[in-house]
Amino acid sequence: MSLGEDSKRDGFSSKFGIICAAAGSAIGLGNIWRFPYIVGENGGGAFLLIYLGFILLLGIPVMLSEFVIGRRGQRNAYGSFKRLSGSKYWPLVGLMGIVAAFTILAFYSTIAGWTLEYVYLALINAFKGLEAKEIGEVFDSFHTSAFRPILWQLVFMVFTAFIIVAGIKKGIEKYTKVLMPFLFLLLLIIVVRSVTLPNAGEGLKFLFSPDFSAITAKTFLEALGQAFFSLSIGMGTLITYGSYVNKKNKLPNISFEVSFTDTLIAILAGVAIFPAVFAFGMAPDEGAGLIFYVLPNIFQQMAGGYIFGLMFFILLSIAALTSSISILEVVVAFMVEELKLPRRKSTILAAMAATFVGLLCTLSFSSLSEVKLFNSTIFETLDFTASNVLLPLGGLMIVIFTGWFMGISNVKNEMSNDGLLKIRLFDAFIFIIRYIAPVAIVLVFLNSVGIL
Repeated sequence: MSLGEDSKRDGFSSKFGIICAAAGSAIGLGNIWRFPYIVGENGGGAFLLIYLGFILLLGIPVMLSEFVIGRRGQRNAYGSFKRLSGSKYWPLVGLMGIVAAFTILAFYSTIAGWTLEYVYLALINAFKGLEAKEIGEVFDSFHTSAFRPILWQLVFMVFTAFIIVAGIKKGIEKYTKVLMPFLFLLLLIIVVRSVTLPNAGEGLKFLFSPDFSAITAKTFLEALGQAFFSLSIGMGTLITYGSYVNKKNKLPNISFEVSFTDTLIAILAGVAIFPAVFAFGMAPDEGAGLIFYVLPNIFQQMAGGYIFGLMFFILLSIAALTSSISILEVVVAFMVEELKLPRRKSTILAAMAATFVGLLCTLSFSSLSEVKLFNSTIFETLDFTASNVLLPLGGLMIVIFTGWFMGISNVKNEMSNDGLLKIRLFDAFIFIIRYIAPVAIVLVFLNSVGIL
């Protein structure tokens, strides 16, 4: 049975637009900020091989599951589960994804605001002549203050809402088709500069030469978790975007191409960062400080560093924006379709609510730093709850629904465009979704909450 397409709903007009939007959702700060330092902390190339294996074996099938639910249901994350299940319980999974998206947008906008501050600092050449310690003090002084972090957070949320209010074709698709190629071009230019630095080969060796002696059970769990979180799995973005995909497009191909693009950007980010880190004698396992402490120091020592530093932080802010618009769309789509509110009003209300909670997250580094929830700051609590609890649980319920409750014939019909396409490895896909993915996600969950 095919549910057909709702001709009244907005949607993507081209496959390129779908890839740009979905890849833009997946390609965020997690690729350009988190991925390189996780690679650095886990021994480089060996971690990379394990990560690639998990993307192929698990990441793509789970992403495909979300696309199948979204396009089959032709609704937002809540509405798709409601329409496909006919149950009052399964829609709660979609609602959990919407809550996760809202929560993530709140604290994500805090960090996104930091990227805009660093675009400004790079533009005015604020790091010129500063020592490494002084560059670190710039970040410490900035993010523990109140006014500037809030200002940039507000600016970032205005950009996000401006794109969303225009809709799918005229908003998300239109802007991601410009932003994503521009991001890729900026990254390639930085990569070329980085690999031509003296001693850059050591950075490439670190990234691509496997050191299996550094592998532990924790490494596998880190790689597995990064594979899931990097692809925006479990928070309703891919279900929502999937509902805007034309029935003529091939979902298995889209899933592979989005995953490939996401992984390529993550690897290129590593190629951009590690050769420069080694060229200037920095440690590759600096953690989150790699972006805001180490790289500004490297850029101000590098020939042409002003231009490349500015390009890098513009790149970082674009990656944050393409992710944030997909996250806000999850909430807006729910408000439009389930609460029957106009898109403009839904966007303004959702953006204002997320911004309010986001301001509390931003202030948790300054005036609200002593306010604790479960012995953590507001920022830390929301980050942990969304990333370590809601996303894994959402991903788990999505694969269980696809593998066991949606119906094999419905899944196959949606993947094959109602029998028009030949689906290779369908039995393998179902086996992974039914048996392997649930176990893997449970392991990620147990690791993320500190049980493993």
